[in-house]
Amino acid sequence: MPIIYKYLLTRIAQYFFIVMAAVIGIYLAVDFFERIDNFMEASVAFPTALKYFFLKIPFIVSQVCPIAVLLAILIQLGIMNKNNEILALKSSGVSTDFLLKPVIAVGIVSSIVLFLFAEVIVPVTITSANRIWQHKVKKQSAVTLKRDNLWIKGRNYICHIKHYDQVTSTIYGITINYFDDSFKLIKKIDAKKGVYFKDKWKLFNFMEQIIGKDNKPSKINFVDQDYVPINFIPEDLLEIIKKKSDMSIVELYGQIKKIEAEGYDATSYRVDFLAKIAFPFVCLIMSIIGIGISTNNKFNPGVAVNVLTGIGSVFIYWIVYSFCLSLGYGGILPPVVSAFAADLIFITIAVFIIFNTN
Repeated sequence: MPIIYKYLLTRIAQYFFIVMAAVIGIYLAVDFFERIDNFMEASVAFPTALKYFFLKIPFIVSQVCPIAVLLAILIQLGIMNKNNEILALKSSGVSTDFLLKPVIAVGIVSSIVLFLFAEVIVPVTITSANRIWQHKVKKQSAVTLKRDNLWIKGRNYICHIKHYDQVTSTIYGITINYFDDSFKLIKKIDAKKGVYFKDKWKLFNFMEQIIGKDNKPSKINFVDQDYVPINFIPEDLLEIIKKKSDMSIVELYGQIKKIEAEGYDATSYRVDFLAKIAFPFVCLIMSIIGIGISTNNKFNPGVAVNVLTGIGSVFIYWIVYSFCLSLGYGGILPPVVSAFAADLIFITIAVFIIFNTN
């Protein structure tokens, strides 16, 4: 390996870990001061609280890895450009393509590591962290997840939900059993779909059975749509069930097959499944953008401005990425297009920057 490659890779790695440590520290500090009151009110032991924040670190790493890669490249190459080291290398016959190779290698390796990290470690740690928050802090035990089905226990009812769509706040396959004070079944409702609207759950195409003294239906009503008193909101479901963002690709794929086999729409799950594949490529894209910005002699105002430009690039990427995913959730774009659109747009911009570099 050429000496310049060793130098570049070593320095980029150093700045990467510095940026990563700084961002993780800021994130944890903000999260700590926001949640510490909840831990104290719930009388959670301090080691348990520390374990919660420690378990969130892998998730933070997976989210900030692309910006850490970009800033590390921008800082290192920006310093080299400021000290005229890149100019000296070019004067010695070293081309931009020569400098591009180790940076591309950093992007490829970062993308692979990010993909494996997000699929193997993050789902396990974030699930454990959420379990601490739900059971130790929120004291939630009324909602449980069993075989991908939701069971919700209220004051005088038990509700079973086959499927919950997190994007549209819609529940499917609902069965509600109502009980009296002696825990005797008095009413049962079976509904095809329910939507949270105006702070209430509105059920569609449901059958209501009034249970008589002999435990047999004494009256049956078929209703097209109506509001039903069940005391939970979509946020309650989101806090307890495993979010799509916390699932691995294998789990998402299994969920897609299950939902479609039951006859429900799995578009949002397909979008997230493909987004899990598309997102790690952002490390490679940001690496190319970083070397393009840092080595461009037409526009080189300094390291600080380069870093701000990099942060702005990541911010714009997140806007485009989130916007494209929302179009996919709404069915406006096909799932594969919505998941990879941001990557295609920014890889085009990155290549354009490289071709216009002196």
